[in-house]
Order: sequence, then C-alpha cells, then structure tokens
Amino acid sequence: MQFIFRSLPERFSLSHFDRRRTFVDTPFKWARDRGLDHVVEREKNLRPLLNLKNFIKSEPSKSVPVSIITQNRDSLQIPVRSIDFIRKYPSVFEEFLPGGIGIHPHIRLTPEVLNLDAEEQLVYQSETYKKQAADRVLKLLMISRANKIPLSIVERLKWDLGLPRDYEKTIFPEFPDYFQIVGDRDSSKGSEDRRVLELVCWSNELATSAMEKMATKGKSDYEKGMAIAFPLQFSRGFEMDKKLKKWEDEWQKLPYISPYENASHLLPKSDESDKWAVAVLHELLHILVSKKTEQDNTLHLGEYLGLRSRFKRALHHHPGIFYLSSKIGTYTVVSKEGYKRGLLVENHPLMIMRNRYIHLMNTVKEDSKQISIPAGNSRKKKQTGRDEKGKEEEENEDKSGEEDEQELDDSSDAEVEDASEHEYDNDDRQEEDENESRRGFQKHVVDNRGKKGRKTILGEKGPWRKSESKRAVGKQPGKTREKAPSKVHRRAKMHGGNNVRGSSRERSILPKSRERLLPDKRTFTQ
Repeated sequence: MQFIFRSLPERFSLSHFDRRRTFVDTPFKWARDRGLDHVVEREKNLRPLLNLKNFIKSEPSKSVPVSIITQNRDSLQIPVRSIDFIRKYPSVFEEFLPGGIGIHPHIRLTPEVLNLDAEEQLVYQSETYKKQAADRVLKLLMISRANKIPLSIVERLKWDLGLPRDYEKTIFPEFPDYFQIVGDRDSSKGSEDRRVLELVCWSNELATSAMEKMATKGKSDYEKGMAIAFPLQFSRGFEMDKKLKKWEDEWQKLPYISPYENASHLLPKSDESDKWAVAVLHELLHILVSKKTEQDNTLHLGEYLGLRSRFKRALHHHPGIFYLSSKIGTYTVVSKEGYKRGLLVENHPLMIMRNRYIHLMNTVKEDSKQISIPAGNSRKKKQTGRDEKGKEEEENEDKSGEEDEQELDDSSDAEVEDASEHEYDNDDRQEEDENESRRGFQKHVVDNRGKKGRKTILGEKGPWRKSESKRAVGKQPGKTREKAPSKVHRRAKMHGGNNVRGSSRERSILPKSRERLLPDKRTFTQ
C-alpha cells in the first residue's frame, strides 16, 4: 500500500483520446425486465420493517407504544400509517396491552424475527464480514477524485454497501490504515453533516476493477489500456436500430480506462469519456452487495465526482449494461451482469439474511400456525385450520362473541365521533392510531370467535343443500313439468296407494320422455 494519487500511464497521450462523441441519437423502445422488476419490488417494505425492528429492539422493555412509533414515522421511513404497516406483518410484530390495561397498545417483536435478528448479528460480528465491508468502502474512496468522500454519501449508500447501523463505531475504528473521519459533527439540530471520510493508504491490490479481473482470466497478455467489451444482456423484446448497433460495436472497441484511474483530462463529450463513466458506474454497482441502488444515489455521487450528466447518459444509452426499474415509486439502477434469472450471481451472506426476512414477511400467522404464501393469494390467506374445536365450545364462543361485539359497537360510535372532530390535528392522529389499535386488538378476538361459530353452522347446512338440489331436478319452468306430479297423485288415489309423496318424488325425477309413456302403460294395464 502507498500514499499516491493515481493517474493515467504516460503512454496514453491526449491526442489519442481527442475524439468527439459520435453517439447516434436515435429513439429506441425501452423494454421491461420482469425478473429485475421483481427483484426490486420484493424488497419494497424491507428497509422500513428492519428500521422498526431495530427501533423496538433498542428499547429496554423490547416494546414500544404505537404513539412513539407514529412520532418517529419519518425517521423510520414507514410509507403508510404506522398501525396499518404493523398489522400488515403479523409474523414480525405483535400487538398487546401491557398489564391487561387497554389504554396504550404496545408493539413487540415475534420470536421468529428475534431468532433471525440473532443470526444477523452473528454475520455482523464475523471478521470476514468486517474485512469485506471495509474493502468495499476503501474501493469507493479510491474511485473518487480527491480520495475522500462526504460521510453523507456513505450514509446514503450504507444499505447497498451492506454496512451495519453503527458502522462508524464497529467498522471504521478497526481499519485505521484504510480511512479516517475528518471533521467534527455539528450538534445543532437540522444541520448538515459536513464530516468527510478520507483515504489513508492506497491499495494496488484492491484498485483492480471487475472488468479488468474478467479480462485477466480470459487473456494472459492483457495490459492496462487495452479494449475490454462490456457484457451485454438486453431484455426480452428490446429492439435496436442498425445505426445504434453499429455505434455500440465501435464503442466496445475503445480502450478501457479503469475507474480507479484519473481520467479528468478527457473531453466531457467524447466516446472515450462516456466509456470511462460507464466503467465507474459499473464498478460502483459491482461494489454494492445488492448490485443495485436508487438512481438518486448514483446521481448524488455523480454530482460530487463531477460526472452527473455522464452518469445520466450512461444509464439511458446502455440498456444492455444497466436496467432502470420504476417499481416502488422511484427509479432503481440494476446491474444486469449481477443477476441471472432474477437471482444474484454472487450471493452475499447479508443478502441471504434479507431474503429470509422477506420470506417471514410473506408468512401468514394464524391459530399458532405459519403458512408461507406468495404475494397475490389473498383467498388462501383466509383458509386456515380453524375447524378443530368441538361444537359446544364453538357455540359458547359464538354467544360470547356476539355480546362483546355489541359492547364494542356501542363504545366505538362515541370514539369515532370524537376522533372526527380533530381530524387534522397531529396529536390527535397519534391518539387515533392508539384507539384504532386498541379496537382492532379487541375486535380481532371477537371476529375470530364469530367466524368459528358461523363456520360450524355452514358445515351443518352442507347436506341440506345437496338434498334440496336433488329434489329440484324435476322442477324446471314449464306447464308440462308442473302438471306431471298432480296426475301421479290422482292415479295413486285411484289405486288406493298410501305413499303418495314417494311416488310424486319418483315421478318428478323421471325424464320427460318417460313421462309421455306413462299414459300408454296405464291403458295397457287396464
């Protein structure tokens, strides 16, 4: 390791790169990639869920009132009302009334998510993880021009870099030969963090891009500055113009300049400068554990590096290298090389833990059973094993459920009228969440009791429906069908038959063709 600032080798002259940008600005149809869209969409609520999980776990009592969660909703990045978000994931969060007093409902974590959290902490504490996390931050520093980067950018990228919440205390102090924090934190509220993370030592070993490693494996005679073609993976349905295809082929033959090289002398609007910007963006996504990040993060970093406009061109002119997903309400930049059939090519232990959290989020918990259900099967979520209790127990629960439901309706009317008078007050919105949480907690018990009793009654009516359907076979609209039973009834009286009901039922079941033959048979017997 050495204290140097990297620059281009002397063999690269300015005249070699003094070529204008020749991009063919022709419109092309942007094709969606369903697999990569699913990769982005499945993590939609994962970050706020983990933020809330860590917030609850940090409390000494391991539980938090709903009102406190509502006050910290913005910092926790919860996209909807707090109580709605909590009830959406019953396998992660539990509602309860502390001490049996229904005044301030509290939220705590389920045993399943606590077990996952314990395994996640083991990943954070491993030496391998800490070394890899420090290497990723070091590579990010070496990409920057001045070998330093504002700590606010690291904070924006910490989720994608795979850093823990307390990375300033657990990661940075253990690698003083990598980097150091310069500046003091401004304690005033609302002030911007002006601290800077500064490079201490340059690492030649880590200053090798993923593209250069790939070229070294394929070519033993590779040298810096040679042409390297980026792997292209176009989405299904993408159509490229012939002129654009020709330009892409020529662009791939240009020399590859490492993102760790200082290429500031290149013309900003040249093809060579564009390829270097693509190399920087490609290496940035390769550093991230998820191989993706929000577009705002890349543009924010590009603005600091002076490459914002070139980053924009790279994202829109190279759909075979980068994919822009418009899911989850924002644009997300995804490295196409990092995924294959919707799965990460290089799976990180931290990404494995996140996938397990997502699996728990999609698990429905009812009647002490856990059922993993994919998104979209709302009907299957309602079908659980609720029929295992006896009839007497269910009838008692049904009666008690109706009494509790009547009391709940009487009390809820007054509470709703009171809450509607303060609809736009922030403090009353917190009280509304508390009241709704308390009512929902009680109503959950009542609804469960009512559903069990009603389901038993429906089960008893099953055979009755079948018998009714059998009796109604011959009752089709029409005059002929209505008169047929009456004839059989009169004939039964003439012969002195007693089972009139049975004969009429048999006659109603007979097909129409056989009904016409009955008068002939009667004449023949007489």
